[in-house]
Amino acid sequence: MLDGHLLLGWLSFTVIVYLLNLPGPAAAYFGLTGNEPLSILPLNSLPEENLGRAHYKLCDRLKLEKKQRRMCRRDPGVAETLREAITMSALECQYQFRFERWNCTLEGRHRANILKRGFKETAFLYAISSAGLTHAMAKACSAGRMERCTCDEAPDLENRKAWQWGGCGDNLKYANKFVKDFLGKRSNKDLRARVDMHNTNVGMKVIKAGVETTCKCHGVSGSCTVQTCWRQLLPFHEIGKQLKQRYETSIKVGSSTNEATGEGEISTSRSQQQQQQPQPLPGLNDQIPRTMDLLHIEDSPSFCRPSKYSSGTAARKCYKDKNCDAICCGRGHNTQSREVTRPCQCQVRWCCYVECKQCTQREEVYTCKG
Repeated sequence: MLDGHLLLGWLSFTVIVYLLNLPGPAAAYFGLTGNEPLSILPLNSLPEENLGRAHYKLCDRLKLEKKQRRMCRRDPGVAETLREAITMSALECQYQFRFERWNCTLEGRHRANILKRGFKETAFLYAISSAGLTHAMAKACSAGRMERCTCDEAPDLENRKAWQWGGCGDNLKYANKFVKDFLGKRSNKDLRARVDMHNTNVGMKVIKAGVETTCKCHGVSGSCTVQTCWRQLLPFHEIGKQLKQRYETSIKVGSSTNEATGEGEISTSRSQQQQQQPQPLPGLNDQIPRTMDLLHIEDSPSFCRPSKYSSGTAARKCYKDKNCDAICCGRGHNTQSREVTRPCQCQVRWCCYVECKQCTQREEVYTCKG
C-alpha cells in the first residue's frame, strides 16, 4: 500500500518542471518524454470570463507541437485529459520506483539527460507516457468529458443476443486512434527511433490487454434473464505494475550498422556483457522483435552518486529490512528516532461521527549515508 503521507505529498504536487534539450529524431513526444511542462494546472484558477476558452490557455502552457496544439484546441475536453495523463503517468512512475535507486526523478535536467540515452529507464518513460494518455482518453470518453467521443459500444461482444448493452464502457478504440494521431509517425531510420516507437506501443498494448467485460444481471428474483454489460480498463496502478515488471525483464538490443545511443556508449564489465548480450539487428530494414517486453540499447548507470542522470541516493529514506542495502549502494544508513502522533483506537459513535484517541509512539527513520 502507498503511504498516505507520501500520496498526499504527490497529490499536492504543483511545481512546473520545464524540460531542456530533448533528444532524438524530429517527432511528436508527450508526457514524461515531451517538451511540455509536468504540471498540475487547475482550470478553475483562470478568471471566470475566460472559462469558455480555458482549454486554449492550457494547450498553450503544455508546449505542444503545432499539430498537437491543434488537436488539443478542437475539443475542450482534450486539454484537461492531457493534463490528467501527465499527472497520472508521473505519479505512477514515482510510485513504482519508490523503493529503487532511480526513483523516477522528474527534474528537467536529469530526465532530459536520461531521454538522450537508451536506458531501461528511458524505455519505461516512453511506455508509461503512452499508457497514461491512452487510459486517460478512454476514461474521458466514457465520463462524457469529450465532444468527439462517447461510450464504447463494443459491437464485438460475444453472445450479443443474450446481452442488453448498458452501462458506459471505456472507449479504447477512440483512445488508440487519438493517441496514434497525436504522437504521429516517427522516423525509423535508426535503432533508437524504432526502440522508442516499440516502447510507446508496448504501453498502449498493455492497456488493450487489460480490458475486462463487466456484466450485471437483471431479472425476476435475481435471475439472470438479461445481462447489462460494458467494457472497462484496469486501474492505472495495475497498468503501472505490469510495465514495471516489463522494465525488470527489459531486453537489450543492438545494431551492427547504427547504435544510435546518443552521447556514446557506457562501458560495461566483461561479466555484465556475458550475462546479457545484445540481440543484433543487422540492418535498417530489420524489424524490432515482436514482443511485449520493453527494449533498451545500453546499460543504465548505477544512480548511486550525483550525476547528470540523478541526484544520487544520499539522504534517501529507506526501509531497513527491505531495501537499505540496495538503495544505499553499500555506504550504510543513518538511523533517527522520532515521536509521531496519530489517531488510534477509532470507534463509530451514534450518530454519526468517528471518535479517535491520539496515540504517540516512537519510530525509527533510516536514510542513506552520503
